[in-house]
Amino acid sequence: MPTDPPGFELPLRLLLGFRVLIDDLHAELARQGHPDMRPMHGFVLQAIGRGGTTAADLGRILGISKQAAGKTIDTLQNLGYVERGHDPGDARRKVVRLTPRGIDSLIRSAQIFDELRARWAAVIGAERLRALEADLRALTPGDLFRLDVPGWFGGHH
Repeated sequence: MPTDPPGFELPLRLLLGFRVLIDDLHAELARQGHPDMRPMHGFVLQAIGRGGTTAADLGRILGISKQAAGKTIDTLQNLGYVERGHDPGDARRKVVRLTPRGIDSLIRSAQIFDELRARWAAVIGAERLRALEADLRALTPGDLFRLDVPGWFGGHH
């Protein structure tokens, strides 16, 4: 009769699965011309989205201070992934938008994640992977952006 593994193994396996996917993504992104992308950058670019946002709104979405968001925006601007501009509707409001390079990194990330998912399906089978995803959906909040990435992974509030 099989015995259950200790309870602490589950979060560690989930975290390891996350790290394997993210590490493999970044290795491939580097090969495809995005060697400076870091895991946090992807979350930030997703949060900025195609419509753009402000540093204050970005901070709220990611659960970090406006100042921390501003520093991250500076880094991404220096790397060519975002640009700052004025809101056409309100000249006092600074808007952060993705550059073509930023959009390219997100498009490539989506394609690479699909390839990585297909690799996992090849190992455990498509049915089991779909069941795993359905189980994780049932056990986690529906809003993907409730993942408090900066809080969990060493960011500052």
